[in-house]
Amino acid sequence: MSTTSIGIRAEDAAIKYLQQNDVRILYKNFRCKLGEIDLIAQDQQYLVFAEVRFRATNEFGGAIESITLAKQRKIIRVAEFFLATRTWAQNVKCRFDVITMSQTVASPHIQWIKDAFDGEIY
Repeated sequence: MSTTSIGIRAEDAAIKYLQQNDVRILYKNFRCKLGEIDLIAQDQQYLVFAEVRFRATNEFGGAIESITLAKQRKIIRVAEFFLATRTWAQNVKCRFDVITMSQTVASPHIQWIKDAFDGEIY
């Protein structure tokens, strides 16, 4: 299976998991000139920008460790662009979540880390 198809399946599993936890998915793979955010969702009063990471093994570091400071900055820049281009989202509380998966995509162990990093967007 290609890394692209694994990524798609991981994102689909994350969507299903979040929906089971009463989270409303607004966008999947939101793209702009600055980059991409895997999922944008609404969790109660929060607008959530979520990064999905899958790792079959921890041999080269776990899923959470793969979200570097540079990756966080890129996600924050895309989120700022998203907010600047949507008047309805101007005064909404925001947070950055990470959904990690391990084992196999068919039967993943999912961990939802709310407010995984600070983006200073409130």
